[in-house]
Amino acid sequence: MPQNEHIELHQKRYGKRLDYDERKRKKQAREVHKRSAYAQKALGLKGKMFAKKRHQEKATMKKTIAMHEERDNKHKAQDGAPQNAVPAYLLEREQVDRAKVLSNTIKQKRKEKAGKWEVPLPQVRPIAEDEMFKVMKSGKRMKKSWKRMITKVTFVGQGFTRKPPKYERFIRPTGLRMTKAHVTHPELKATFCLDIIGVKKNPNGQMYSQLGVVTKGTILEVNVSELGLVTPGGKVVWGKYAQVTNNPENDGCINAVLLV
Repeated sequence: MPQNEHIELHQKRYGKRLDYDERKRKKQAREVHKRSAYAQKALGLKGKMFAKKRHQEKATMKKTIAMHEERDNKHKAQDGAPQNAVPAYLLEREQVDRAKVLSNTIKQKRKEKAGKWEVPLPQVRPIAEDEMFKVMKSGKRMKKSWKRMITKVTFVGQGFTRKPPKYERFIRPTGLRMTKAHVTHPELKATFCLDIIGVKKNPNGQMYSQLGVVTKGTILEVNVSELGLVTPGGKVVWGKYAQVTNNPENDGCINAVLLV
């Protein structure tokens, strides 16, 4: 490995900070204000070059947005000009053409990337930190209090091993770990017991998502391979998102609604 890739090597060995994604998101949010401040201060040739560059970026962005907003609208074809060969039994029917449309798979991926879903529970009660964590005393004289025990249901993947107690900051009790969820399909009106693949987003914050904490309103990724769902291209769907609709720590199970 090259000498200058020591940061990547450290991340592979020990992982990233718990607040890595949150700090990265905030840095990206600040970029807009920094760029605006520079655009106002830049003078002369530098200002012109920067304005030209931004103009090109905005034009590209507008084209991309316009392409994504093409809808599945129907309209009558022009009379006397059938675009494709039509069988005899359809000649008397009114011709209908479909506008160019992005496939459902691409749309779904774009929604997932943006983190926007039409969720059954759009707003949930925020949970305070002292309710989520219990302070654990440690050390010979019980003076150290840097450890926290999670009081909510959590999910950890297969092959998970705890860190040695000396280094473990967040303790996830075995009795509050769950690997299955009761997922209701809103269109089929049926409930299935499915395996959890991972915690996509906890509404209380990024740190809880990374720790795998499951509370009311959390978005889970569940294994739906046994349901036999198929994409428009004919591929079997094995992972889909579902939102938790109950308080798992009170009920002893996870109930969720599939996002379709």
